[in-house]
Order: sequence, then structure tokens, then C-alpha cells
Amino acid sequence: MLATHDATLEASLWVKRFAHLIPKSGLVLDLACGAGRHARYLADLGFPVIAVDQDIALIKSLNDAQITPEQWDLELEAWPLEGRLFDGIVVTNYLYRPYLDRLPQMLNGGGVLIYETFAQGNEAFGKPSNPNFLLKTGELLALAARHGLKIIAYEDIYQDSPKPAMMQRICAVKAV
Repeated sequence: MLATHDATLEASLWVKRFAHLIPKSGLVLDLACGAGRHARYLADLGFPVIAVDQDIALIKSLNDAQITPEQWDLELEAWPLEGRLFDGIVVTNYLYRPYLDRLPQMLNGGGVLIYETFAQGNEAFGKPSNPNFLLKTGELLALAARHGLKIIAYEDIYQDSPKPAMMQRICAVKAV
């Protein structure tokens, strides 16, 4: 079992706060899953999880029947998840604008989008500092509005833990 005191291994508080809104037993996508901290958390809650990343070595090592690792380059010209639907989509610390508008389209009715990543102003605290990887003010609100998602919660804030950063977060639900 992984040490729970290491904040980099634990699911984010934002994901923990809203994961219960995902329809029970619904299929969840952990996009750009990294080492799988959110996939692991969601699987522990009983959700089947598709964990997608360019490098899935760490997520495969979890060897959890609830987690299906899929290796994809998420920044190719053709969207590798075309036509797939999910009851929950979790994205943390990742932004690739060309496919951002695909995410709400991939939600089933009643599906939940839980998204958090770095925002403008983060360049003052280190990486990422490239504007291509920083959400603009209100960008997640605009995404939700474009797709008719009901906003459950939203933040565009400075955080000091686990490291100083500017973060933008949203939890939004697609109409049934």
C-alpha cells in the first residue's frame, strides 16, 4: 500500500470532494492519469476506471481489476477517445486546449466533469509557466456554459499546499 501522507500520491481534495456525484457504478475516465492517484481513489470507491496517459507503466503496476490502463498520446491530430462516453471525467494538472471541448461531449447525461489545473498567474510560482498550459480567467466556466453543464462548484484561486500555485477548478454536471 502506498503511503497516504505523501500529497503527490493522494487524490486531490477537489476530486475527493465531488467524486460521490458521479453516478454509482458509472464508468469514469481519468484523463492524463499519471501514476494513477485518482484512478486508484475512484476504483476504491467502486467505479470502473479507464486510466489514459502516454506512459502507463505506473498505472499498470497497480494491477487493479477496476482500472483499465490505456496508452494514448492525447495530443495527436486525431482524438483517440472519439465516440467514447463516460459517467465521470477527472482531469488534474493537464491542459490541452484543442480537445478541451471534447470532454463535455464525452459525458453521458447526468455525468460529472471534475477538472482542476494550473491557471494564469502560476508563472510566478514556477512550472508550468507557459500560457499554453495555464487556464485563462473563467476558462472552465466558459467551457461549462458552451456545453450547458450545471456548475456545482468553481474556484480560481491561489493555493499554498501541496505547493504554491494558481489553480482553476470546476465540478459540473451534464443534464440528463
